[in-house]
Amino acid sequence: MQKYAGQTRRGGVVAFEVGPDWIDVQFTSGWVYRFSHQRPGPLRVDHMKSLAMSGQGLSTFISRHVKNRYESRRLGE
Repeated sequence: MQKYAGQTRRGGVVAFEVGPDWIDVQFTSGWVYRFSHQRPGPLRVDHMKSLAMSGQGLSTFISRHVKNRYESRRLGE
């Protein structure tokens, strides 16, 4: 996973990994969520990839527009 540049002490996203039609996002809780073209859809996932690469706004976007529409989750390593 790649460290997320927008990480703050307040919490939120700490790392991410991008695939062709998905993005995995790790939060300070340790949980890694997979968001894909299946769920929540290609427009949101592609926007999340862009935010992750720019290092800003990913956590806010997820909490406001994606919420619990993730494909799967696992505890990070």
